[in-house]
Amino acid sequence: MKVFVPRDAAAISVGADDVARAIQAEAAARGVELQLVRNGSRGLLWLEPFVEVETPEGRIGYGPVTAEDVPGLFAAGLAEGGDHPLRHGRPEEIPYLAKQQRLTFARCGITDPLSLDDYEAHDGLKGLRAALAMEPAAIVETVTASGLRGRGGAGFPTGIKWRTVLQAEADRKYIVCNADEGDSGTFADRMIMEGDPFLLVEGMTIAGIAVGATKGFIYIRSEYPHAVAAMNAAIDIAYQRRVLGPSVLGSGRRFDLEVRVGAGAYICGEETSLLESLEGKRGTVRPKPPLPALKGLFGKPTVINNVLSLTSVPIILDKGAAFYADYGTGRSRGTQPLQLAGNVKRGGLIEVAFGLTLRELIEEFGGGTASGRPFRAVQVGGPLGAYFPESLLDTPLDYESMAAKKGMLGHGGVVVFDDRVDLAVQARFAMEFCAIESCGKCTPCRIGSTRGVETIDKIIASRETGGHELGRNLTLIEDLCETMLDGSLCALGGLTPYPVLSALTHFPDDFDRAPAPAQAAE
Repeated sequence: MKVFVPRDAAAISVGADDVARAIQAEAAARGVELQLVRNGSRGLLWLEPFVEVETPEGRIGYGPVTAEDVPGLFAAGLAEGGDHPLRHGRPEEIPYLAKQQRLTFARCGITDPLSLDDYEAHDGLKGLRAALAMEPAAIVETVTASGLRGRGGAGFPTGIKWRTVLQAEADRKYIVCNADEGDSGTFADRMIMEGDPFLLVEGMTIAGIAVGATKGFIYIRSEYPHAVAAMNAAIDIAYQRRVLGPSVLGSGRRFDLEVRVGAGAYICGEETSLLESLEGKRGTVRPKPPLPALKGLFGKPTVINNVLSLTSVPIILDKGAAFYADYGTGRSRGTQPLQLAGNVKRGGLIEVAFGLTLRELIEEFGGGTASGRPFRAVQVGGPLGAYFPESLLDTPLDYESMAAKKGMLGHGGVVVFDDRVDLAVQARFAMEFCAIESCGKCTPCRIGSTRGVETIDKIIASRETGGHELGRNLTLIEDLCETMLDGSLCALGGLTPYPVLSALTHFPDDFDRAPAPAQAAE
């Protein structure tokens, strides 16, 4: 009997370890020979812990399972995929999964994350082997032709960044993976590192071969201990099997890789601040130029990519640029792993080609609000993303469409709110978040965010009474946002106005509430 119980942090947080122990105990008590695999999550987070059993007809899923459910599952014939109220059938036939186009997350939740044999049996290392048979410039051109863009927020073309590093003259070059996933409502990086860590190893190794880098670093936030453990274990196995080291897969080309753990500063998600931290310094933003591609880690040419960018690379090298570019729309090519969270019935990971609308994501995948109350707002792109009202739900989720509506796709985090949300309070949160997380290097971000909190506090205090002070402070917050947009050194201060201005634009009543009419005397 082969049973799969996720080792993903989201599943563990709702009792997956207890479920795994209960399955082992029940199998032992019944004399059932058990093979327990701790897989990654398929991203059906509302069904976690999602337990699967291998049957002759394929894997059958049950969820959400508690330790108390386990005896009943065995009694119902779990080993044969027996009927039970928690049974969902074949996972790939669940509509939430069936409607996705999984390229990056094709293995996540299916394989044993720390079995290299399992990884190879599911098309792993094909991209790396293809890359080893190519010239570096050809690898870079393949990535460029695929249309792959940075999945960490800015959407910069990956191939152009790689070409710059390839053409740079230096005695040493580096690959740096930004795994400091700090945006609210995002978890795709964590899921892939915990559920398919060899994919990131493969993607970074291809990047190293492509640009002539022999050393890579994965910078992971300290709040991700399970991801840190999984990546370290995968790297150790990769060295043992000669996927990493002095001769990658016997090619004679060297690539070394190690994990570095950050201390939880949001600003270290900004690439130059991340480099400062990697060098053992305080995480503060560097002015640009010079670009990291020319003068990055330790002053050497450096490729800095997000986890989702690097893990998209193996399938591009395996299947070809045209295969990947066939997904998506306009200049947004390939797939985007979207993370649906907040007040929604079915939160989770949805990987689809660019072009899905917000309405389709929230209603068809998410099932509407978890509270059952009317939808009011959705924030796309993390804590610095814009708030969209119901009237903008038909906006496609691609870089250009989001920018046209004064929003951003960012890392693909989508957080839903019902009609109880106060957008003035949410705007205040954006300013407060910036004030707390600012590195303090530039005045617009350091001082502007602090003054922003104070000004929104005044707006909230005076909005019931209205008058001159309210109008003056509304004008002041708009001017302050303009200064931060134009004058901040990095995207933290530069993007903080997005949630504030979108809240002001689309939800003005939350900032300028008319006072209640006085009751007539009886």
